[in-house]
Amino acid sequence: MCGITGWVAFERDLTAERGVIDAMTATQARRGPDAGGVHLEPHAVLGHRRLAVIDIAGGVQPMTVEHDGRTLAVLTYSGEVYNHRELRAELEAAGHRFRTRSDTEVVLRAYLEWGEHLAERLNGMFAFAVWDIRREELLLVRDRMGVKPLYYHRTPDGVVFGSEVKALFAHPAVRPVVDLDGLRELLGYARTPGLTPYRDIHEVRPGHVVRVRREGLSVRRYWALEAREHRDSLEATVATVRALLDDIVHRQLEADVPLCSLLSGGLDSSAVTALAARTLGAAGAGPVRSFSVGFAGQSETFNANDVRQTQDGPFARLLADHVGANHSVVELDAADLTDPARRSVVLRARDLPNGVGDMDTSLLLLFRGVRRHSTVALSGESADELFGGYRWFHDPATIAVDDFPWALGLTGIAGGGATPREHLLDAELLRKLDLDGYRRARYREAVAEVPHLPEADPLERRMREISYLNLTRFVCILLDRKDRMSMANGLEVRVPFCDHRLVQYVFNAPWAMKSFDGREKSLLRAAVRDVLPAAVAERAKSPYPVTTDPHYPAKLRAELARLAVERTSPALDLLDRRRLADALAPDTDPQSVRLAVDLALDFDAWLTEYRVTLEL
Repeated sequence: MCGITGWVAFERDLTAERGVIDAMTATQARRGPDAGGVHLEPHAVLGHRRLAVIDIAGGVQPMTVEHDGRTLAVLTYSGEVYNHRELRAELEAAGHRFRTRSDTEVVLRAYLEWGEHLAERLNGMFAFAVWDIRREELLLVRDRMGVKPLYYHRTPDGVVFGSEVKALFAHPAVRPVVDLDGLRELLGYARTPGLTPYRDIHEVRPGHVVRVRREGLSVRRYWALEAREHRDSLEATVATVRALLDDIVHRQLEADVPLCSLLSGGLDSSAVTALAARTLGAAGAGPVRSFSVGFAGQSETFNANDVRQTQDGPFARLLADHVGANHSVVELDAADLTDPARRSVVLRARDLPNGVGDMDTSLLLLFRGVRRHSTVALSGESADELFGGYRWFHDPATIAVDDFPWALGLTGIAGGGATPREHLLDAELLRKLDLDGYRRARYREAVAEVPHLPEADPLERRMREISYLNLTRFVCILLDRKDRMSMANGLEVRVPFCDHRLVQYVFNAPWAMKSFDGREKSLLRAAVRDVLPAAVAERAKSPYPVTTDPHYPAKLRAELARLAVERTSPALDLLDRRRLADALAPDTDPQSVRLAVDLALDFDAWLTEYRVTLEL
């Protein structure tokens, strides 16, 4: 996994702009700690920071391909293509000769063979740019599910792009400007594909190709979820899901560096860990290494509720013992989670205020601990969106609301009784933002995209809509979070449940099959039950943990009080002074305003460090 960046300008000679591309590339150093390089052409400069995973010696980038002494194309690439061996054989049969073992060279030669339609042939997670020197044409390509990020900004004579927007901000022509629509996108719980909170900065949408030529910029969608009639029986469906998972995990275990799994003790991560353990064991390469996060004093302060009924630790240990994993727990305390320096790293990784509290900081620190031992980790991310794991899939009242189904559920992420994260924002600003109206408008756009089968009954139609919304508007939030926190540590996280073959197949399985045993994730549970302990297989869904240490919200509120007294914070102009005073009052429970205080502190750091221009 790596960080990529570049600049195309058709009306100037960029070979004199080494300083700019060097600065842009340097912003991606955390994503690629192993090596860096740039390539200069008259109208295109490409930068790359490398995290070496496959073919350590041969996969140097930017990578070029030559013929008869002439350079034809240049590639800067981030990701993994899991079917690179099959593609290599096909390309060799077509006459291509390879000089490395890397999947990077497979992608580059696939472009020479199939042009922009190489995207349809790739199985993996990727974001890359190809500069075709012959045609003076740039191609930006992103994987189907949007696992790997890619952003761009149009200039008068070309484009600037990068894995993260900080790479774009290193270019002298790009500035961080946020208007009302940007704040709506940031705060509305409605992640809109293609948009970012920053004005005039776009993301390459998942499953899309962006082509940049002198004539202008064009966009093509190469993959989308399709409505197909599901003809398999329940037994055959369960068997197909298992066969796909076996193949996917097998493919994603390839690496020339130490590899592990992320194990929470839930169904998703346990399935991935167990299948990985079985595959490695069969190859004589075990045991699998696994990691989970824990919080100091959690067993004493944990209180079960409807959202989190059980702690992760005992279930993670049970699964690890069952499959013989070498398991470790990265334990954190309130000091770790409130450390301003670590919160700053989270902000720099996100390029935006996160609004999810300590969950980002704990994930960052978990990955920091993992990275001391492994370079690649397998994750259970996206199984909930695919198989119907969240509570909102199973609550008739939520399903019936014409809104994103998670919009109501996420406000309680810090615990029962918590105020919404935007609670401290100025009342007039909230009125102008009209977050409910914005979110519902985006919801209507998303629902209009949903592919349906004719003559489907109303429940099946609605559950297809709920599934589509989760797979295109919610999962991207979590994938982006995991990418940012992992790559800030130079750790590659792979997501088997995002394999497009599995996603397309399960998307079309009828809802009655996905919930055939009256529970969440019925298909997945049935497909992997044989490799799991019964207690793990039957465990109810539990979301990513948060610390229950009362010192955490108390320390955050003390930090907010300091900012309020100093009155130098640029965020104060966005906050409601009365609610701020109430939040800081001695009789206010810090836990009740935890998310709101977290967001206010994030806004202060963001506006200060990024020098954001707000046009509200």
